[in-house]
Amino acid sequence: MNKINELFAVRNSRKLFSLYFCAGCPTLESTADVITTLCRCGVDMIEVGIPFSDPLADGPVIQSAATTALRNGMTLKKLFSQLDGIKREVDIPLVLMGYLNVIMHYGYEEFFRSCRQCGVSGAIIPDLPFDDYLADVKPVADKYDIRVIMMITPETSEERIRLIDSMTDGFVYMVSSAGTTGVQTEFDDEKEAYFKRISDMRLHNPRMIGFGISNRQTLECARAHADGTIIGSKFVSLLNDEGDAGKALDRLVEDLRG
Repeated sequence: MNKINELFAVRNSRKLFSLYFCAGCPTLESTADVITTLCRCGVDMIEVGIPFSDPLADGPVIQSAATTALRNGMTLKKLFSQLDGIKREVDIPLVLMGYLNVIMHYGYEEFFRSCRQCGVSGAIIPDLPFDDYLADVKPVADKYDIRVIMMITPETSEERIRLIDSMTDGFVYMVSSAGTTGVQTEFDDEKEAYFKRISDMRLHNPRMIGFGISNRQTLECARAHADGTIIGSKFVSLLNDEGDAGKALDRLVEDLRG
């Protein structure tokens, strides 16, 4: 069974906790240590960013991390080499998040084959058109048992959400707002209404909420309406400050407790 599906199957009612960081930041060789540290510390799933020069969905914190990673020399080929070196130490799902240009250049077949060989369970491609996913990406991803996770926003129509839910597996990534990634201090009534609306749709796939979660209020609000949360910008900032994944996680947990 794919590790993403297995994770949701055994979680019972527990809310899952996933973190994002950018491969190759703060240093080129830190990627493996960040992953193994978070795995030992009990994080449920890790989203590993593939650095790109024009990350349209990302705010300034993650853009800066991507710039640092590229300057450090991080490439997709290098990332797969690092992941291959730790695959026997990692028993939780790894999800790669990268933009279409990078993955197309690498080649769909080689990308998903490498994901399978290196212990990666899923991929998020924010700028992948859904029609292209169905025609070109899904057949290859399915061949290697890799889950392609699709994002929805408050502007996504119910018809499109139900189509995404019927044609994907793993989980649905609920973006908290139509903007880019970044820390938010609270989720207002409008965002909470969006969370509730999607929850009331009773989708087939589990739901994870990301973008903006940074404190107790945003965490609890998201957890009330989804199966788990994904924290990116806040953790990336703390990781840059500390240079150590364990210390950054400790500070994050303290902030989330309020």
